[in-house]
Amino acid sequence: MSQDSQHGKWTISSSDDDDEGLPPSGTATSKPHRPAISTHSPLRSVSPPGPKLEPASASVEVKPEPAKTPVSSLVIGSEARQLAAMNQLNPVKYETSPSLAGKRKKEVSDGSGWALSDSDDDDGDVKGKSGSNVPKRAPSPKTKKPKVENERPPSPHGRLYYIEEPEDFFESSVPCLNDTYRFYLNKVTGLDRKYNSGALHIRDILSPLFGTLKESVQFNYCFDIAWMVKQYPSEFRDCPVLIVHGDKREAKARLIQQAQPFPHVRFCQAKLDIAFGTHHTKMMLLWYEEGFRVIILTSNLIRADWYQKTQGMWMSPLFPRLPKGSSVSEGESPTFFKRDLLEYLASYRAPELEEWIQRIKEHDLSETRVYLVGSTPGRYVGSDMERWGHLRLRRLLYEHTEPIPGEERWPVIGQFSSIGSMGLDKTKWLAGEFQRTLTTLGKSSLCSAPPMHLLYPSVEDVRTSLEGYPAGGSLPYSIQTAQKQLWLHSYFHRWKANTTGRSHAMPHIKTYMRTSPDFTQLAWFLVTSANLSKAAWGALEKNNTQVMVRSYELGVLFVPSAFDMKTFPVHKNQFPVSSSSSGFPVPFDLPPTCYSPKDQPWIWNIPYNQAPDTHGNIWVPS
Repeated sequence: MSQDSQHGKWTISSSDDDDEGLPPSGTATSKPHRPAISTHSPLRSVSPPGPKLEPASASVEVKPEPAKTPVSSLVIGSEARQLAAMNQLNPVKYETSPSLAGKRKKEVSDGSGWALSDSDDDDGDVKGKSGSNVPKRAPSPKTKKPKVENERPPSPHGRLYYIEEPEDFFESSVPCLNDTYRFYLNKVTGLDRKYNSGALHIRDILSPLFGTLKESVQFNYCFDIAWMVKQYPSEFRDCPVLIVHGDKREAKARLIQQAQPFPHVRFCQAKLDIAFGTHHTKMMLLWYEEGFRVIILTSNLIRADWYQKTQGMWMSPLFPRLPKGSSVSEGESPTFFKRDLLEYLASYRAPELEEWIQRIKEHDLSETRVYLVGSTPGRYVGSDMERWGHLRLRRLLYEHTEPIPGEERWPVIGQFSSIGSMGLDKTKWLAGEFQRTLTTLGKSSLCSAPPMHLLYPSVEDVRTSLEGYPAGGSLPYSIQTAQKQLWLHSYFHRWKANTTGRSHAMPHIKTYMRTSPDFTQLAWFLVTSANLSKAAWGALEKNNTQVMVRSYELGVLFVPSAFDMKTFPVHKNQFPVSSSSSGFPVPFDLPPTCYSPKDQPWIWNIPYNQAPDTHGNIWVPS
């Protein structure tokens, strides 16, 4: 099979390599290599030289730091993305002549691009790419820009690119929040003020307005330790912080090196016993003098994730401390959130988390109205199959939702920022076990498959975004994976979010839901770190008697019964936020907009030089 496009003919491989050639469980391995991407800014006169880096090792992600930051403290997270962040020299400006554009591309192919944000590491896109598309080190500039204190990290468009946040961007009083669902979007720079009302920045989350912080834990995938520390208010900046990460070997060493100036930062390494898994969970545990709070979110702890991307988070209520002498079973919620959170933390088998497990036991989590949906690496059989991944979601939907008349017409919507390898046809996983999970409604015996809409940005969505083509660095769908599953693209819908003002803020949020045929009601809603991949959600093995999960993921499920509702009404006009609304704040427009025949899904390792983005850039893979 093949498909023609502006980038030539895509040819499908004759075999599905989902798990072929993978090391056995427990084999030590580096994170999968991803092709490096170059993007170049026309603002050459204002773009300082990027940091001079050593060639990437196999599992390091590097994000640009301020010019004053030494190489030793560059951002760590995933390996192949370091290659794409090395330098920002030799910008490629859009040329009207394709021949000129091609000539310039060749001239600058030694340069590399902007930092790449978090992605889901899919298991089917790993083989045969080690060493491919690896950029050479860019030449050192002849003159160095003088060091500037308190300077922002370089952007792909030069230092003048960043829009200064207005004075009220960071809250000085408790923001007006809709406490019904406790689901919030992040603030986005450059939007009309009303679209940031009730949205939260990381500085808001960590501010004294929500509690007097004593200690915290940050679970995440990508970290910029220096930036993260600065997000804590000055009065909490020296409070102990535990970093839970999945980095190994060189990546781990560099991460630890980042924290050398910060003695209050400690580390806990998550065990990754299955090849090509990642620690993708994003969660904050905040312990206050007044109690305890949990935030489950979709943002990495790097600056680029918090300003011009669409992200989501669930923020728990402030959980008070239980009276001394309370039993372990006290303080449980109707959704068993306390039990499930403790089980998730115990799955790390980490001594560093023991004191946090004990603290949670001592608090009252009874006000929680969401269900926890986690993934942890392993192969599970018997009743353990329903503890993690999509089978966990299936069990929750079976137990806590009800069949709906005409449910065969209720579409399923999945929205994500990365796509794994799912096989040569849809029945291999997506339209098989995963769709069965997403279409579960109580004890229904529905046989026909409802419509499935998958939201993933098109090339045009990325080109016209606030960040321009560099936003595509956080949407790592590769041509190697795409050409093996052209069948998937018929499911795709555009990213449009006029209702939240975020149509041009590319999504790093991941959401899944079931909607009524007229898109005014929800049967359930999930926000999670899990992208569309078997690594994240798990895949059945051995004639469906075993499920294998590669990665750590975490999300929260909203079901109407936990809120004394039959369905959630969709809130159409969310901004400015009202604390009294009963509508659910879906982060994008409904109904979704189908790809047109001209639309192509964003693929991050092919060139886009036919049209410039919003900053005059073209996209040139190395």
